[in-house]
Amino acid sequence: MLGGISIWQLLIVLGIIILVFGTKKLRNVGTDLGGAVKGFKKAVHEDEKDASKKDDDQPQAKVRHDEAGNTYDVQAEEKEKQTADHQDERK
Repeated sequence: MLGGISIWQLLIVLGIIILVFGTKKLRNVGTDLGGAVKGFKKAVHEDEKDASKKDDDQPQAKVRHDEAGNTYDVQAEEKEKQTADHQDERK
């Protein structure tokens, strides 16, 4: 039993749905729903292929240490500037 719903109640609801919508319309809805699910699965599968293909196509990043880099210490520069300004005020 599904939450107090018996098989007979489900059959009655199914019968009412068939009477209201008709078998042809229900068949079309089922076909459309199946096509949508297939399209979704195909799109997900293609996206996974594209993602793995992009990873394979791109070379890995290389790090070079032979280039001289510039490192700036902002706090030290500000401190030097304040010290220079303070010394100028004393003169």
